Amino acid sequence: MTWFLDLRANGVGGTPAKQVTLRQGMGYYPNLQEFLFQIRGRDVLIGTHGFNVDRTDGFLAFSNWEKLLDLGDNALFIGVLWPGDSRWIPVLDYPFEDTEAIDSATLLAEFLDLHFSDATSLSFVSHSLGARMVLETISKLKREKVAQVTLMAGAISNDCLATTYRATVLRIESLAVLASHGDHVLELAFPVGNPAAGLITEGSPYQGGALGRYGPLPPLPSNLRTAWHIPDAWKCDHGDYVGGNEIKYPCPANLPAPSIPVPRTLAAWTAAFVSTQFRKALGR
Repeated sequence: MTWFLDLRANGVGGTPAKQVTLRQGMGYYPNLQEFLFQIRGRDVLIGTHGFNVDRTDGFLAFSNWEKLLDLGDNALFIGVLWPGDSRWIPVLDYPFEDTEAIDSATLLAEFLDLHFSDATSLSFVSHSLGARMVLETISKLKREKVAQVTLMAGAISNDCLATTYRATVLRIESLAVLASHGDHVLELAFPVGNPAAGLITEGSPYQGGALGRYGPLPPLPSNLRTAWHIPDAWKCDHGDYVGGNEIKYPCPANLPAPSIPVPRTLAAWTAAFVSTQFRKALGR
């Protein structure tokens, strides 16, 4: 069963908890020492979901998606459940989950610093607003380097890698981005096309176009290892990245040519892509 770090105080909405709860599946896992034994000497990949995802949705998505990953024998995937779900209007209020993303990142970074020093390496994969949480977490970590990060469908400004998180990106050894022009959630909900845009303050990481729709703006970081746009013909929407069924997809070397047929499940393809980036970064 999938391991989880639960940062939520409530199953739906709310704010981060005061401390991290360990879970294996949806069950509470009280034995911290047994958990620490699991990560000792392992290459750990931590996954963060996005906005409008409650505890149960996050559990189901990552439990299914982990079965599609092929990270190698020494790897361990851990999902993070955090309160990024809607408090008021579904989807449109995601910019105001910014506080929850930052507070959750603080809680996660403190837990990782305290308990993950025996992990051989630490990597991250995010979906949607989880990109904000991952980058905030890395910025707060005492660990000097992070091995690999993949940002999928990032609900964050596409200039953030060169501006807000420029120093953070330098701490990542290998960075990958997945974006799609078919992402209608980011097209409609992100401020570039959102009537709520006027509420976004100066300097907010949500002012421009979405990283997960348009890809990163130059100057591009030197550790960005691959192109980022999923073929338009695949019509990959915001909810297609994580979840899926148990049919694995062969690990792709890179993003495919537009002529490659759409996979049976896009979540299986993204899992294969993330697995490839992770294994390449670690020399596996």
